[in-house]
Amino acid sequence: MGNTINNYILLTSKSWHNNLFEYLQTRPNELWTRISSKEDFNIEKIKLLNPIKIFIPHWSYIISKEIFENYRCIVFHMTDLPFGRGGSPLQNLIIRGLTETKISAIKVNEGIDTGDIYVKETLSLNGTATEIFERSVPIIQSLIEKIIDEQIEPKSQVGELVVFKRRKPEESNISALQELEEVYDYIRMLDCEGYPNAFVETENFKFDFSNAQFNTEQNCINANVRIFKK
Repeated sequence: MGNTINNYILLTSKSWHNNLFEYLQTRPNELWTRISSKEDFNIEKIKLLNPIKIFIPHWSYIISKEIFENYRCIVFHMTDLPFGRGGSPLQNLIIRGLTETKISAIKVNEGIDTGDIYVKETLSLNGTATEIFERSVPIIQSLIEKIIDEQIEPKSQVGELVVFKRRKPEESNISALQELEEVYDYIRMLDCEGYPNAFVETENFKFDFSNAQFNTEQNCINANVRIFKK
């Protein structure tokens, strides 16, 4: 008799998860399907794939009750839950001056980041948002393997509840900031695909910033700037 093949789904649209999916496809006796678009993530397709678990390293849309009640959905949230439930976790962490966080693997339920926790792992918050997300990939990979291989069951969240508010694009305006360190943090925490860059505006132009480097000798920030006519 042949080995049983177990079906899994990786749900993410982010390019930095390409290598993660390629690696997961090499695991023996498993069939991995990647879903990258909102339109493809529907109950009809999920029924056809019939996954044991759906792993969600990054997703910006609501997961329907019909899906998470019938299939085990596991999302990876970039805070030490229940601290940091809610939107824009990376930016909210950096604004608070934190230098490291946890990636929490949680079971999806009706609440926002309220599900039971499978496992957590530490993540450094140094560098740009792109660098932080890329650094998270091998951690998420190890957590996925741990959950599958050790057949971990989730446990209730324990600790002080702190809720984050999702940031709005206009909050990327750095004109009111007073310290260079704040400016540096704003630029780096928004320096990633899919996020609105830190910016300042004049009557006629908008300047947005990326690739910030803090020059401690001259006490200044070197960064790339794009200038748009309004």
